[in-house]
Amino acid sequence: MTVFSVILALLVGLVGGYVTGFPRGRQQRQVLEDSAVKEAQLQAEQIRAAVQAEAGRVRQDAEAEAARSRQDAERQRSEASKLLQDASERAAQMVLQATSQRDQLLQDAARERESLKTERADTRREREDLGREIERLNRRAEQLDTRGDKLDQLEERLEHHQERLDADEAQLQDKLRQADLKLYEVAGLSAEQAREQILSHLDAELEEEKAIRVKAMIERASAEAKRTARHVIAQAIQRSASETSAAMSVSVVPIPSDAMKGRIIGREGRNIRAFESLTGVDLIIDDTPEAVILSSFNPVRREVAKHVLEGLVQDGRIHPTRIEEMVHKAQDEMKAFIHTQGEEAAIEAGVLGLKPGIMQLLGRMYFRTSYGQNVLKHSVQVAHLTGIMASELGLDASLARRAGLMHDVGKSIDREIEGTHVEIGINLGRRFSEPPEVIDAIAHHHDPENGETLYSVLVAAADAISAARPGARREELESYIKRLEALEQIAVSFPGVSSAYAIQAGREVRVIVSPERVSDAQATLLAREIAGRVEQDMEYPGQVQVTVVRELRATGVAK
Repeated sequence: MTVFSVILALLVGLVGGYVTGFPRGRQQRQVLEDSAVKEAQLQAEQIRAAVQAEAGRVRQDAEAEAARSRQDAERQRSEASKLLQDASERAAQMVLQATSQRDQLLQDAARERESLKTERADTRREREDLGREIERLNRRAEQLDTRGDKLDQLEERLEHHQERLDADEAQLQDKLRQADLKLYEVAGLSAEQAREQILSHLDAELEEEKAIRVKAMIERASAEAKRTARHVIAQAIQRSASETSAAMSVSVVPIPSDAMKGRIIGREGRNIRAFESLTGVDLIIDDTPEAVILSSFNPVRREVAKHVLEGLVQDGRIHPTRIEEMVHKAQDEMKAFIHTQGEEAAIEAGVLGLKPGIMQLLGRMYFRTSYGQNVLKHSVQVAHLTGIMASELGLDASLARRAGLMHDVGKSIDREIEGTHVEIGINLGRRFSEPPEVIDAIAHHHDPENGETLYSVLVAAADAISAARPGARREELESYIKRLEALEQIAVSFPGVSSAYAIQAGREVRVIVSPERVSDAQATLLAREIAGRVEQDMEYPGQVQVTVVRELRATGVAK
C-alpha cells in the first residue's frame, strides 16, 4: 500500500463519520475527530517511518550500486589503460621492427646494386677484351687466308720452276760430261787421276765447312743449354725457398701486447716447439711491436697456423695440449674451407660432375699463385674464355670449360710431388678418370701444336689471354711499359728491320723486315738472333716469341 492510498482512505473515513454522526452532538464529533486525528497521526507516523526506512534501503541500494559501478568503471579503466599500454608497446615494437627491416632491406638493396654494378662493369670489360681479341683473330685469319692463296700461287710457280730446273739439269749433265771429256784431253789425265785430284780438293773444302758447322752446332747447343738451364732454375726458384719470395711466404699475426710473446714461447720454449712441430710452420718472434711472423712456403700450412695462433691469442690458454687441439680443429676447418672454395669455383665456371677429390685439389689452388696471379681465379677465367670460344666454333662448351678449369690442376700439389705441373696434372686426370680431351688439354696447354684435339688449342689461347692482360700478373705499369719499349728497341737495332711491335703484353714481338735487305733464309737466322739477344739482355716472366715477317710487294702500272 502506498502513502497516497492510505491518506485517501483516512479522508474517506473522516467524511463518512462526519456525515453519519452529524445529528449527534458536537462533543461526540469532537471526540471522534480527535481519535480520527490521532489515528491519522499514528498512521502518518507509521507511514513516515516506513517511507524513511524504504528511502534508506533504496539509498543504500543506490549507494551500493554506485560503488559497484565505480569499481567496475575503475576496473574497466585499468583494463583499458593496460590494453592501451600493451597496444602502445606492440605498436612501438612493430615500428622498430619495421624500421629495422626497412634499413636492412635498404642496405641489402644497396649492396645488391653495388654488386650488380661491379659485375656489369667486369662483364662489359671482359666482353670488350674478348671482342678485341676476336677481331684480332679474324684479322689474323684473313691474313692467313691471303698468305695461303699466295702460297698456292708460289707452289704453282715453283712447280713450273722445278720442271725448268729439271730440264736445265739434264742439259747441264750433258755439258758436264762433254766438259769432263775435254778436260781429260787437255789435262792429259785419266779419269781416276782427275777424280783423286778433285776429291783431294773437296776434302780440303769440306774440312773448312765441317769446322764451321761444328762451331755453329756448339754455339747452338750452348745457347739451348743456357735456355734450358734458365727455365729449370726459374722453375726451381718459383717452387722452392728464396729470399726474393719472402713476401709470398710469410704472414703477420697481430697480438694485443708484447707480453703475449713470452706466453707464446712458453717455459723453456715448449709452446713454440710444439706449435712448429704440429703445424710445420716457422714461428718468428723478433722486435716487431705487437706482432709475430709465420714463415712457410706451403700456403695451406701457413693459413692453418695463422688461424691456430689467432685462436690461441684470443683464448689466452697457451700450452702444448691446447695447441694440439687447436691445430686439429683448424685442419678440419681448413679442409672444409678448401672443399667449399673448389665447389664455388666449379659452380662459377659452370662445370658439373666433378669428383670430391678434384674439388679438394681445385680448392687448394686458392692458396697458389703464379707471378702474383691467383691460380684458382686464373683457372676459372680460362674456363669461361674456353667455353666462349668453343661455343663460337660449334664445339662442346661444357667439355671446354672443364678442360679450362682443370688445365693447371697439377699446381695444387706440385710443391709436394716431384715433376712439372703438367706431368702431375696428367696423372691426376687419369687417376680421376677425366675425359681424354681434358687430359690432352692439361698435357698440351703450353705446346698446343702437339695436341690431339682442338680443346688443347683453345685452352692454350685462353691461358695466354688470361695471363697476358696488363695487371693480371704482379708487375708495375712503369716497369711493364719499359719492358715493352726495351723489347722493341732490341728488335729494331738489327740491320734490315724496318719496325717492331711488342704484342700480347710482351709475350710476343712482331718484327717487320725490308725484303730487299733480308732474304727468307736470313729472316730465320734473324729471328734466332733477336731471341738470343732478348734472353741475354732482358728479364721477363714466361717466354717471348719472336716472329719475323718478310713480305715483298711488286707494283706495276698499265697505261
